[in-house]
Amino acid sequence: MSSSDAILTTQDNGVLIIKMNRPEVSNAVNGALAQGMHAAIDELDSNPNLQVGVITGAGKGFCSGMDLKAYLVGDHPATDRGFAGVTRRPPEKPLIAAVEGFAVAGGMEIALTCDLIVASHGTKFGVPEVKRALVAAAGGLMRLPKRIPYHAAMYMAVTGEYIDAGRAYELGMISELCEKGEALDKAIALARLIAKNGPMAVRASKAIIRDTQDLSEAEGWVMQDRLGMPALDSEDAKEGAAAFAERREPVWKGC
Repeated sequence: MSSSDAILTTQDNGVLIIKMNRPEVSNAVNGALAQGMHAAIDELDSNPNLQVGVITGAGKGFCSGMDLKAYLVGDHPATDRGFAGVTRRPPEKPLIAAVEGFAVAGGMEIALTCDLIVASHGTKFGVPEVKRALVAAAGGLMRLPKRIPYHAAMYMAVTGEYIDAGRAYELGMISELCEKGEALDKAIALARLIAKNGPMAVRASKAIIRDTQDLSEAEGWVMQDRLGMPALDSEDAKEGAAAFAERREPVWKGC
């Protein structure tokens, strides 16, 4: 399967929908999928007509992690963007995971790479690598305790047990809980809300939240000014103020 078959993309009013398309192996990640994802993330960041990405999976689940059979014959499931072409260097623009069925092992790490997660009732999340004497090494163990309380993250990491979407929502790991089969539609609706906003302001807001997490307050102010001031001084900021005063919809230029 080529990378163009392992990943399918669709554009919808500023939203890039990225579908992992290996349902016969629960969307397990091989080299073709990683390369296709990498190309899709490059397109999301470079195309000025795209504002938000949504990642979903074909078939019954989101992603089961690394394709072990492919890995054993030398098919590497990563690029310089990381595992699955996204976990180490995600896009500058917002990314939403639309999760049905399961997101486990590397699949959960892909979901945790995203800025927002929409999941349906009954979906399972987990990092079960320890059950096979492996370590979740695609960023999940670093991101998980930033998304949910320490002891809940530690429980998942060292037991390898799954939690369901309801529990994940209680812990704050997922952004929106929906009925089975509705995750993609809900994620696209959320993406459209984001896509209506000023592009520079959205990217700056994501970057500030991401890059100030481990800084002191004083360092955070410096980082916020560096990342936020270009958006505050932009033509779009002036357009936003004018549109509000004139009671009309703004027309963004992205600059």
